[in-house]
Amino acid sequence: MAIPERRKPRVVALGDPKYVGKEYLAEFEKDFNYSVLDATNRAEVQTMLPADIKANGPIDAFIIRMGTPLYEPFDADLLGVLSPDCKIITSASAGFNEFDVEWMASEGMYFCNTVNAVAEATADMAMFLVLAVLRNTTQAEVAARDGSWRAAGLVPTRDPADLTLGIVGMGAIGKYLAKKATAFNMKIKYYNRKQLPAEQEAKYNTTYCSSLHDLLGEADVVSLNCPLNKETTNLISDAEFAAMKDGVYLVNTARGAVIDEKALITALESGKVARVGLDVFVNEPKPDPYFLRSNKTIVQPHLGGLTDKAFQKAERECFENIRAYFSTGKPNSPVMGITERI
Repeated sequence: MAIPERRKPRVVALGDPKYVGKEYLAEFEKDFNYSVLDATNRAEVQTMLPADIKANGPIDAFIIRMGTPLYEPFDADLLGVLSPDCKIITSASAGFNEFDVEWMASEGMYFCNTVNAVAEATADMAMFLVLAVLRNTTQAEVAARDGSWRAAGLVPTRDPADLTLGIVGMGAIGKYLAKKATAFNMKIKYYNRKQLPAEQEAKYNTTYCSSLHDLLGEADVVSLNCPLNKETTNLISDAEFAAMKDGVYLVNTARGAVIDEKALITALESGKVARVGLDVFVNEPKPDPYFLRSNKTIVQPHLGGLTDKAFQKAERECFENIRAYFSTGKPNSPVMGITERI
């Protein structure tokens, strides 16, 4: 049964959710007063959001789509005008280091990220980079394009079969990656804050390592799939590179700051790391020039979760978190809510 008009919660999206689907939106609008804030950068939000509230009344729920760098950080300075009426803020991104979740919680707002929307697409990128670093695809393409064909150093490359893939972070992305890597006959080991139940380890054909350094010492290829937080900032630094095998391959589709980039450059130059595949960097969109010019790097412009299907899933997760909150009092994937205030 549709919510009566006078009781419809007001929901505003930052930018038009182009992938959620017209039919889906039409159904959502039966129960919610929905509109779009067409702000394209932080300064426009700071001007347009207060004006929208003054003209149309308090906002009960706020949606933030993918493509956030021009607005960041999402803090009281940007979104303070939402308080005290807004009850929930949802993000189409999986990571949430750019959101001041503690401030939101202190204001009585739930904050929700997406859990499954970009997971498989990001795992696809991780698997692509695993194959790319093993097969040295960037240098191979350069050689083909400039006419040098099979230039020195291109033959032979490495087969993934029978190599050990070490997954750091066995959440949704890590699990998808394990399934994909198994298809390439890789041996899968993982390190996580908590060990998976035995039935899940069997499902994903993986073996637990009780410490990060144990995993790094056993892996031929290391894939970083953990969130960025205080504990994982510079998680991979000098000591961790020292714990790795000589000539290891490294892939990062998590966040750039999970790796100490200076330590990574040293490891690449020494040969400790044979090649690295990076979809994320500390300084985006202008990464350290070393990674752009080195022949030991495979680089992508943070495209891991940016597919049409992932966009649709992510946008719908945002709306479904809001629907769940106003139906049950709790969203589907809260990062920190009003019951967990700092």
